[in-house]
Amino acid sequence: MVVPTCLPLIVRRCHACSSERFRAHGKFRVNAHHKLLDVWLLALCAGCGDTAKLTVLERVHVRAVPPRLLDRAHANDPGLAAELLQDPGVRRRNSVALDWSGAWRLDAGGPDHRDVEVLEVSVHFAARVPVRPVRLIAEGLGLSRAEVERLIGEGKLVSAHRLTGRVSAGFSFMLKL
Repeated sequence: MVVPTCLPLIVRRCHACSSERFRAHGKFRVNAHHKLLDVWLLALCAGCGDTAKLTVLERVHVRAVPPRLLDRAHANDPGLAAELLQDPGVRRRNSVALDWSGAWRLDAGGPDHRDVEVLEVSVHFAARVPVRPVRLIAEGLGLSRAEVERLIGEGKLVSAHRLTGRVSAGFSFMLKL
């Protein structure tokens, strides 16, 4: 299981110091204009600490906002921040990308299977963390990435899914020992 360990960094250029990374810490700002609401997720520049606002809701009628969402924003719920950062609409609206480097871990959770001939593994994601399957397999099996790529080339590591590029959804593979 691939599990996030913290919120990912937000890739966006800072207007104050030209840094390209922001840290979201789960704080929100809610602003009311009569019956219209704005909700922003606040992020701090990793370089200078300047605050950036990521638009979550803009000029939305108060009755159209789910009460649970508004309560979670008022409470500065870090879980809501994680959900919103993974929302492609929020990322597209704010022209940002996510940097998941160091923000996830692999929870193998099972015994070592060194004495079997064929090892079938199913990988699940607790959140949409984009990661390279070769890196994930290498970390999970305790091998180098070059060794994993060699096993793929020899046909000893096979999958119905493509093992190149990045994945963020579950996949399975089979290793012939």
